[in-house]
Amino acid sequence: MPARLAAPEPTWAVDIDVVVLGSGAAGLSAALAARPVRDVLLVTKDTLDAGSTNWAQGGLAAVLDPGDSLESHVHDTLAAGADLCDESAVRTLVAEAPTAIRYLSRLGAAFDESSHDHLALTREGGHSHRRIVHAGGDQSGAEVQRTLDESVRLAGVRVVERAFALDLLIGRLADGRRAVAGVRVALLDETGAVESVGDVTARAVVIATGGFGQVFASTSNPPAVTGDGVAIALRAGVAVTDIEFIQFHPTVLWTGPDATGQQALISEAVRGEGAVLVDASGARVMAGVHPQEDLAPRDVVAAAISARMAQAQGGVDDHVYLDARSIGAEFEKRFPSITASCAAEGIDPTTDLIPVAPAAHYVCGGVKADLDGATDLVGLYVVGEAACTGVHGANRLASNSLTESVVAGTRVGRALSWSLPLKVEAVDDERPAALLSADLRAELRSTMSKYVGVLRSADGLSTAADRLARLEEKTDSAVEPSRRSFEATNMLTLARAVVAAASARTESRGCHRRADAPESLDTWRRHLYVVDSDATVVESP
Repeated sequence: MPARLAAPEPTWAVDIDVVVLGSGAAGLSAALAARPVRDVLLVTKDTLDAGSTNWAQGGLAAVLDPGDSLESHVHDTLAAGADLCDESAVRTLVAEAPTAIRYLSRLGAAFDESSHDHLALTREGGHSHRRIVHAGGDQSGAEVQRTLDESVRLAGVRVVERAFALDLLIGRLADGRRAVAGVRVALLDETGAVESVGDVTARAVVIATGGFGQVFASTSNPPAVTGDGVAIALRAGVAVTDIEFIQFHPTVLWTGPDATGQQALISEAVRGEGAVLVDASGARVMAGVHPQEDLAPRDVVAAAISARMAQAQGGVDDHVYLDARSIGAEFEKRFPSITASCAAEGIDPTTDLIPVAPAAHYVCGGVKADLDGATDLVGLYVVGEAACTGVHGANRLASNSLTESVVAGTRVGRALSWSLPLKVEAVDDERPAALLSADLRAELRSTMSKYVGVLRSADGLSTAADRLARLEEKTDSAVEPSRRSFEATNMLTLARAVVAAASARTESRGCHRRADAPESLDTWRRHLYVVDSDATVVESP
């Protein structure tokens, strides 16, 4: 794989205290918390609201009901994580989650209320209590994004849109250790073409670029979610862990066998309000599968749907149905954006069954970091979906992600306001550079969806590895630098990492399911790490 992205030589330079890459809840929270003390530059390759946060429907998980408990939230998170969570990280997140909700409220977030001064709470899969705070019914992420966008601009954070982070600048401390010196950035025009390249030197770089759902042909993620920050870390030799655990949301609106790209999400909260999954013959999908039935953890529901589709009940093998008719007239009020998505396909949830199927949704793994964002590379911090803090383990509990983004983002920003790493000078980088043509993205994505989806096997993973290797052979320094080719190259790096880790883990655990190894094994109650862009897998970084 290329050791860095091919791009024109830098023609400008900027020096800053902290540079944040990404403009979702995690990046915005980090920038906001650091800003009162530090000069902060926030770099986003699109507009501020183009990432996953804006699309999140369910909400934020936090213990706010007197009948609930922190211990119960911890238990539910650990159970969903299938023995791979870091319990101390989970306990920290759960303890700080209520404060994060109050913080957002004080910034101006208008969460839905059940009565005066009492927030409305719903329940989602894997949760034993109603603890999901939401806004605008099913527009929770948009409200969090709006609140943080406004707060960041008012705080004086410098924002640069349409700026693509290419690679880290690396230097050395006096003791010889590698350290971050900043990041190289390409400024783009509205078409994604490169206008110029420059170096942003900084004492701290915060990666908050989200996941990589666009690596798959069918996903709930918006177009911008291509794994850029995780790929940057891999090229810099920073360990990525649990990358094989990719959560497929069980209920994405099925719009036909040829649909690709971002698909409309049908929030788990719909099942929380009483909807149930049925197959084409009308039989319940989740009855008898799990004690929580339709509110089982997402990995269980996605696997059950995939198994039922394989049976082709009623002659239908590519989707099942969500029966939300029991919600009645309240559906449109509670889920306005879902109602609009259904209406666009001629579906009325009050009278019609909603066709759904699993699609790539959330990456449980990422760059190895703690809840303060710190990594093994001095000066590099990673938060949000790009990070693996140990909170999610092998399968994320619903609505813990937005909560983690705000908690971890605030923690890293606060820590950087207290103390910054030592400044280092970047050393010359003569590593080979290349790009993958954007024309090859479709082949990459179809390969991943076909062979590295909900159910995997050794043969399928081997086929995927071979096809990705052929794509790697087509990377070339002569490919025209652009947003699309930068993204394609990063997507290939991530795809190879996922396939390598999924091939190595010969068991089924959480949202990694092997048809040829269906059991969870005690010997596999451990983490795998990918340590470079060539997808080298080890058990300890």
